[in-house]
Amino acid sequence: MTTRYTKDHEWVRMEGDVAVVGITPYAAEQLGDVVFVELPDVGKVVKAGADMAVVESAKAASDVYAPIGGSVAAVNEALAGSPQLVNESADGEGWFVKIKPDNPGELDALMDAAAYADYVRGL
Repeated sequence: MTTRYTKDHEWVRMEGDVAVVGITPYAAEQLGDVVFVELPDVGKVVKAGADMAVVESAKAASDVYAPIGGSVAAVNEALAGSPQLVNESADGEGWFVKIKPDNPGELDALMDAAAYADYVRGL
C-alpha cells in the first residue's frame, strides 16, 4: 500500500494489517522545532477525522487527527524522549501511532502523494 495523506497534513500507510500514522514533513516544517508529543493510549478507539494526539513546538501546539478509524495498536515511545524525531524524520522514525483499522477502505478517500503535493503547492 502506498502512503496516503489528509488535508490536515497527516500521512498513513498500511504495514501488514496495521496503519502507521504520522505528520508530513510539510507539517513538521510549519511547526518548527517539536518539543513535545502527546500520544493516545494503546487500545484507544479513534474515529477518522477526530483528534488523537497533540504535537507541541516552540511556536504552537497542534492537534493530530486520525486519518482512519480504528483502535490504537501501538504508539511511538521514542517520541517521549526524542520529540525532535518528528522534525528529523517526519515520514519515518517520527511516526506517531499504529492503528488497527475498522475499515481499511477509508484509505481510498485520502490523497495520494501527487494529489497531496498539488494541495500543498496551493497553500
